[in-house]
Amino acid sequence: MSHTPFDDLPRTPSEHFRLYFFAAVARVLEGLAHSFGSHEAAVEHFPFLAGYRDELAGRVPADSNARATRDWWQRATSEWERTAKDHLPLRALRETAGLDDDCLTMLACAGLVEEDARFGSVFEAAQESPGQRRPNAGLLGAWWRDGEGGDAARANLRRLQSCGLVHVVNHEAPRAEWSLQVPPALWDLLRGDAAEEIAPWARYRAPCALAELDSLILPRTLAAQLAQVPALLASGEAQAIILRGHRHNGRRTVAGAIARSLGKGLLEIDARGAGVGVAQIDEEKWRLAGALAACLNALPVAEFDLAPGETLTLPPLACRTEAVAVALGRQGGVSGEGVERALTLTFEMPARGERREHWRQSLGARACDNLEEISESFRLTGGNIRRAARLACVYSALERRDDVRLCDVRQATRALSRETLETLAARVETEGDWSHLAVCADTLEELRDLESRCRNREHLPREVGACLGAQMNHGVRALFSGVSGTGKTLAARLLAASLGKDLYRLDLSTVVNKYIGETEKNLNQVFARAEELDVILLLDEGDALLTQRTDVSNANDRYANLETNYLLQRLESYEGILVVTTNASDRIDAAFQRRMDVRVNFNAPDAAERWSIWQLHLPAAHEVSRALLDEVARRCELTGGQIRNAVLHAAALALEDGGVVADEHLEAAVRREYRKSGAVCPLRDVNLTSRARASRW
Repeated sequence: MSHTPFDDLPRTPSEHFRLYFFAAVARVLEGLAHSFGSHEAAVEHFPFLAGYRDELAGRVPADSNARATRDWWQRATSEWERTAKDHLPLRALRETAGLDDDCLTMLACAGLVEEDARFGSVFEAAQESPGQRRPNAGLLGAWWRDGEGGDAARANLRRLQSCGLVHVVNHEAPRAEWSLQVPPALWDLLRGDAAEEIAPWARYRAPCALAELDSLILPRTLAAQLAQVPALLASGEAQAIILRGHRHNGRRTVAGAIARSLGKGLLEIDARGAGVGVAQIDEEKWRLAGALAACLNALPVAEFDLAPGETLTLPPLACRTEAVAVALGRQGGVSGEGVERALTLTFEMPARGERREHWRQSLGARACDNLEEISESFRLTGGNIRRAARLACVYSALERRDDVRLCDVRQATRALSRETLETLAARVETEGDWSHLAVCADTLEELRDLESRCRNREHLPREVGACLGAQMNHGVRALFSGVSGTGKTLAARLLAASLGKDLYRLDLSTVVNKYIGETEKNLNQVFARAEELDVILLLDEGDALLTQRTDVSNANDRYANLETNYLLQRLESYEGILVVTTNASDRIDAAFQRRMDVRVNFNAPDAAERWSIWQLHLPAAHEVSRALLDEVARRCELTGGQIRNAVLHAAALALEDGGVVADEHLEAAVRREYRKSGAVCPLRDVNLTSRARASRW
């Protein structure tokens, strides 16, 4: 059996790195010997190099010149590599990036100071640049010129830069004085240090930590398609896979399962660039991502949240990876050489059976008697179910219970991360039931029908003909119209309470943006987050946003119509529950009204309804006479909102007189409401006290 010069070295990434590290040190010694006249003079000037020189001398053949020594070291390293079965980051980098040994040695030289800071003084002296402790392009070009001209050295430097393997830290300097740095994340991987958190924007997951394809909870058709993907990627028939769907809905989990099938880990990267209204990629991160993936033997997956109409141009990775995965939302698209041969898979929200399996697996040994009800009630993404299940177990433990109940899950879903949604919408408190709303019988019946429609929104497409069912989604869009104060917002709150869901009011001031495309981007973001979290979205005073389209007379009209057209399309595809309220339905575009599944009219309350509203709002211990209350309900045509305001004012007056609401407080409050609206109060004068108080208030 033949022996190689480095047989005593273990076949590990760290030892492979060490071989190239010493090859780079040899180049440094060679360059210094040329500058100082001999190796001895160089070592005398930099004493720490003596240890490196002695270790090299113990390995290389005696009496060989510098060129022969380099050639011997490269041959010995290649022989050592051939017997190494494990993945070697430097070898993978050389093969995927098309580098040669000289290029890898130059890369190691650029990073010497990362391993031994004393090399900083060497570079500083060799470059005659005080304070510049990293090698610059001119120095590396000189040390690698080797009497054959500088073209090869410059080509190697360009290749290292184009692959993202070295970064220039002083672009403002002349090119020859560019200081070069190996990215710390890459340097750690080259020396064999693989951690989960590689960089703030890059995270690695080993194959053993990834799910297997056949363990995923997916629809049968999608699972069958996924089973074919690894073979297509491995053969090169497909070079990328685009995974579309909501956030936290299994896109990265599927990418990890594909990676595991290919015998790889998963490299999750955030390569989003900074920009307003445009889809951008951070090219420096993207270049480096290919190198990191090669060093880790990992499938890179990048996630982008694109706005409607945005297209991201994805360049190919400089290091030729077997495949790349891109996770996208339902909007926007990608193009470019990096995704020329891409498979696209779309992940819908999990159906009830799939949700039940997510809950069952996530709750583990925890007992849960109402799993069916939980699966039916919360239409969440798979990832959100698993996060909510962990939180639900915590809430159950706080109550010292072993079982998980519906109340625990409701608390857990409310505690899910909602930062993105809450920047554009505000949560509205929900409490009560339909008995807290005084409306006519027809309106109440419509609201109960709406509640039923919301509860059965997933089942409804199966209960109609195939043609109609194919046109439907699981969204419910309701329009509440009527004059101000008739209970529209209250009805939305009671609907959310009846369904056990949170209610979020869309804040138009944060959504509407003067920059072209930003309004659509904000709307898409809030709609997508509301769908993922299964909350009810309230668009109060919706006529401000759902306005009628106008004839185009200038650029502003054109872009306003574009926003309206986008909103029309997004409403049609929305899969959540949306409530739009308006007191000017005639200003809403007819196309929006046609897209509403349910329309509920809120009329001004009649005398009987006003009586009920007064009873709902007045405190239980009030002392308002029946005669006055009858007269107020019959003669004063106030809306529910005005009645609410009157009761609040009457209570404030009562606090000055002992705290019990009486006739004089109520009459004063009613008269005040009429003065606020500029109308004449129809009440007859009751007593001097009420008139005196009315004049004061």
